[in-house]
Amino acid sequence: MTLKISISGVRGIYGESLTDEIVKKFGVAYARLVNGGTVLVGSDTRRSGPQVKEALFRGLRFDGRVKIIDVGCLPTPTVQVIARSLNVDGAVIVTASHNPQQWNGLKFVRPDGIFLPEDEAQKLLELYEQVSAEDLARTAEGRLAVQTELNAGDIHLEKIQKIGDIDLIRNSGLKVIVDTCCGAGAVITKKLLDLLGVRYLQVNGEPDLEKCDRPLEPTAEHIAKLGEKVREFGADIGFAQDPDADRLSIVDETGRAIGEDYTLCLAADYLLGRLRSGQMRGQNKICTNLSTTRIIDAVAAKYGAEVVRTKIGEVNVSLAMKKTGAVAGGEGNGGIMAPAVGYGRDSLAGITLILQYLAESQQKVSELAAALPKYIMYKTKIDCASARETAELLEKTKSKYAAEKLDLQDGVKVIFASGNWLHVRASNTEPVIRIIAEAETLEKAQELAQLPN
Repeated sequence: MTLKISISGVRGIYGESLTDEIVKKFGVAYARLVNGGTVLVGSDTRRSGPQVKEALFRGLRFDGRVKIIDVGCLPTPTVQVIARSLNVDGAVIVTASHNPQQWNGLKFVRPDGIFLPEDEAQKLLELYEQVSAEDLARTAEGRLAVQTELNAGDIHLEKIQKIGDIDLIRNSGLKVIVDTCCGAGAVITKKLLDLLGVRYLQVNGEPDLEKCDRPLEPTAEHIAKLGEKVREFGADIGFAQDPDADRLSIVDETGRAIGEDYTLCLAADYLLGRLRSGQMRGQNKICTNLSTTRIIDAVAAKYGAEVVRTKIGEVNVSLAMKKTGAVAGGEGNGGIMAPAVGYGRDSLAGITLILQYLAESQQKVSELAAALPKYIMYKTKIDCASARETAELLEKTKSKYAAEKLDLQDGVKVIFASGNWLHVRASNTEPVIRIIAEAETLEKAQELAQLPN
């Protein structure tokens, strides 16, 4: 049984590694971290959600100083945007992201709509360890004084409409299929497409995660059925979300999944073009993490823009975007961040930007993707149970490639003169070392991923 606690939050199998007591303890800890005030609580559509929320409410209300606003089942980025807009003291999202439906978890948000950075996450863990049996005994009446607000998602939709030309999208004649994964995006994504005025078909649209007919992570191999639907419907594009709707994958008009890396790259291509034409505000920068494809560098070079690389973890990209005033950011797993809307990965903003790109360019998705470079990424991992073993392997990697350009802010990233790269780092969530390499061919990427003995 595994309980994953990292900079991304807390995840576990509900009723096994993630228990009500653990959830209540984190509720107490977060209440102490925000020191009272108002906290939003949202969730995805896992059937364990109501029980987890009940335990969370009890923890948050243990001393009666926290006011809770339950915004219901809403995407993670929606809760982040609401938190920032309403100027509350924090938010907690009950979700296990793309983990299987028997999992659940907690994501913790600051008042500015950003996840807790490392120092604040560490403080939360310290407070969690300090929760006493007496504290837990005081959580029995935690459900009291919980306010429900089920229309809060409209705040997110209003912000999204401002980044697109709704009339242009409406008049484009675009046909769309969206796979909402039976998740938190099931209802609000339908509302968004209605507002955008496109013709669309929704699949996996019932907000009950157990009814989703595909694996939950929207990787290319998991969304083959969406490709079939795109061909049957004669759609111009297919979109796939994960359970908490922060990630977005794309299927082109032929039914081919173009790969999650291209989601960010297409959005960046569009936004940098708008920035150059004066239609978009922001600095000529794109923020992303060290393991994101080098295609983003080619996109940036086309516009004379700078790519700012960060450590792994969405919050690190968010903080870099705030610091630099970047026009956009994101991650290679299908995460688009549009600061005009919010500083979190946002599939709803992504859908709007990509549809706007199609409407303005009058090109097909396959044509837009074909205009970008092609590289192959290879990912693997090795067990590494101790910090000493991890340190030794990283040091060997650094020594082997001492003559190459190195980025050491998160493990060891080697950037070769060809532009190919290798990234070796300790996982935030598992006792493993993650190895990612990117090159022109799979064979070359696999060769780069061979670590020193």
